[in-house]
Amino acid sequence: MPELQSKPSHKMGQTSQARQPIRESSLYYIWTIGCQMNKAESERLGSYLEQLGYQPTPTAEEADLVVLNSCVVRQSAENRVINKLNALKSLKRLRPGVTLAVTGCLVDSEVDQLKNNFPQVDYFFEPGDCPQWLGKAELAQVLPQHPAPSTFVPIIQGCNNFCSYCIVPYRRGRESSRAVKEITDEVKELVHRGVKEVTLLGQNVDSYGHDLPNKPDLADLLTELNTIDGLARIRFLTNHPKDMSTKLIETIAYLDKVCELICLPAQSGDNDILKAMRRGYTVEQYRQLITQIRSKIPGVALSTDVIVGFPSESNQQFQQTANLLSELRFDTVHVAVYSPRPETIASRQFEDNIPLAEKRGRLHIIEQLQESIAAEINAHLLGKTVEVLVEGRKKGKWQGRTRSGKLVFFNNNNDFLGQLAKIRIEKTSPWSLQGKIESNRTN
Repeated sequence: MPELQSKPSHKMGQTSQARQPIRESSLYYIWTIGCQMNKAESERLGSYLEQLGYQPTPTAEEADLVVLNSCVVRQSAENRVINKLNALKSLKRLRPGVTLAVTGCLVDSEVDQLKNNFPQVDYFFEPGDCPQWLGKAELAQVLPQHPAPSTFVPIIQGCNNFCSYCIVPYRRGRESSRAVKEITDEVKELVHRGVKEVTLLGQNVDSYGHDLPNKPDLADLLTELNTIDGLARIRFLTNHPKDMSTKLIETIAYLDKVCELICLPAQSGDNDILKAMRRGYTVEQYRQLITQIRSKIPGVALSTDVIVGFPSESNQQFQQTANLLSELRFDTVHVAVYSPRPETIASRQFEDNIPLAEKRGRLHIIEQLQESIAAEINAHLLGKTVEVLVEGRKKGKWQGRTRSGKLVFFNNNNDFLGQLAKIRIEKTSPWSLQGKIESNRTN
């Protein structure tokens, strides 16, 4: 049975103590908040823990090891992390032997300060890392033992863009791509384990490969993965408008396994705000890119991200964002209020001078606008038959997604997990579709 080092000497400052063997009944619990990269890393950390002899448990109260995978991209996420950490103080008092660890973007180089703020935590380790006290594995290379039909695959870590509001480059570092062969071999093994769809992940997937020998790009990687037998679908996110190439757009249009869904964050519909955000493109360039995508990929679904209440954003500038969303009519819009993040350029250079009530009001306007747009877009699918990759059950119904990312529910007593099912849509809403099985096949 592998052993766990209780208090190692470690680059992030923990003290060294004797190693403790893992008990046969050792249980772990991972709490995850934030982006898909966090979810992927939690899944792989869980798989690695199981290889070490741990078993999962659904509650922190039962666990011998509790890991919090944190997010601090926005203040609301950071507040949830801190609340969770505070809630675990009582668990540590009741069970002093439980090991508490924190990873994700809360963890920076100031570990001593974190330890002072949260003395109940035994270990802090950097996002995407696997610390010495667990054997120092390459976490990105640890595959889930029993993956879901649709699984995340990290392909590039970090970001070089330094958008003025974003803390990610400060916590995840500069861009570092994984080799094409490494990713391809990994996806082949995942398919062997039952995976039908992979979503390639990166803070900016359009930068993939620029740091590798021969400089392969995302289009090259997609082309390679498209040849894998048994793999039905490929997705990827997130793109950056200034880095998305014509070659990539044409590759998406050409390859049969690459889904017709592109996440392309706009963040604002006003050029002065985009400049202050250091986004590197104008509204006109963004609009032209959307036109190009739609002309080359008929029926493509588009998702975007928007920040409202950026410092000094006027009512007119906010209205420009609403106008852009009304004009371009995205399938999905993820909207958030601006919150200053320590270390970022915006937090140093701009006063957070939009009242919270105003920010929330603007967020509500965008949410209402997008609900109406999504309802109209999805209504066009009424009576149509769509292909759904079935990912599981929820409240007694099977659920899965179309190639364009639409969430679909249907009733059936047969086992459809991991199958590609033909569903005739009988009811639509802004958020999901419901239908009836028409036929099914398994790839």
